[in-house]
Amino acid sequence: MSLTTPDIRSRNVLKRMKPYSPGKPIWEVQRELGLERVVKLASNENPLGPSPKAVEAISELLMDIHRYPDAQAVDLRAAIAGRYELESEQIIITNGGDELITLVSEAFIEAGDEIIVPSPSFSEYEFGGQLMGAAIRTIALTEDYQYDVSAILEAVSERTKILYLCSPNNPTGTILTQSALTELLNALPPTVLVMLDSAYCHYVTEDDYSDGIEFVKAGYPVIVLQTFSKVYGLAGLRVGFGAASQSIIRAILQVKEPFNVNALALAAAAAAIADVDHVQRSSQLVKEERLRLYLEFEELGLPYTPSMSNFILVELDEDAEHHYVELMRKGVIVRYGAAWGLPRHVRISIGTPEENTTLLHALRAILQENPELS
Repeated sequence: MSLTTPDIRSRNVLKRMKPYSPGKPIWEVQRELGLERVVKLASNENPLGPSPKAVEAISELLMDIHRYPDAQAVDLRAAIAGRYELESEQIIITNGGDELITLVSEAFIEAGDEIIVPSPSFSEYEFGGQLMGAAIRTIALTEDYQYDVSAILEAVSERTKILYLCSPNNPTGTILTQSALTELLNALPPTVLVMLDSAYCHYVTEDDYSDGIEFVKAGYPVIVLQTFSKVYGLAGLRVGFGAASQSIIRAILQVKEPFNVNALALAAAAAAIADVDHVQRSSQLVKEERLRLYLEFEELGLPYTPSMSNFILVELDEDAEHHYVELMRKGVIVRYGAAWGLPRHVRISIGTPEENTTLLHALRAILQENPELS
């Protein structure tokens, strides 16, 4: 029997889609550049590590991993519902926030629908819409990376199905204020589902801010996305959740796989959400080091965008990609901004004081080697 060349054709939409490109892991940079010590400030991870209570919960469950996880995630849903004063039926547990975006797309988008996404922002919103055949309407943030409520409302049409909002926004760190969010929600047609991604809400110090839960309680067509990857320090376990009305959650559950989140992640997240001390220490570290980095960037003459998150968008210049590579060669991984249409910028995650000092030493060295930057 002779084998012929396979001619299995993928969906046409895949030609227009760009898979998400994560930041380089530490081990890869160590191997490529022969470095012993590498500081990773590229993926907005918790520099203090995971919640100790989460680690303890994982340890206690290790001998039971031959069992399937709870497909209903009963304990974790109850813990989240208790934390936010919601009903368990208003919560869905997902494999990170990314899976929730995909599930919402699968549950609500028909081919030919429109979705509205901010720009620059998290690329997975657009990815989910493209996957389901939606038309993407991109609304640019203002010059200082604020949401333009008027422009968003003007973009809404009878075909608009989902509006994505990220607050604090990735990669800019800016927020949609509570007052602006209220204005927007009250002006939208009731047929538009709003996904509010507040994954970085624990780092916000601005008073005029909402993580969106209050609007879920008030009955708005809003689904709030949150994750255990950031302040809780569980990025490696991939667990997140959505909060919305029971009817919205029921629709999403129809497309969810039965065992989408593993047992260790479920146990760790249930313990982490109760670890108030770890959350407070993690958010406080970011707030203190964020201010420190502002002062250092100003001294170095580097423009930056004030952030309400655990990262800062920093402008280097037209050679930002080159300087991104130079930082990596000095053992500091940051995120180059070209993927967001920001080729003059890098996004820098806030690390421990020691890690941030390493970053600043590397930046100073680069500036001395390239005096036209300063």
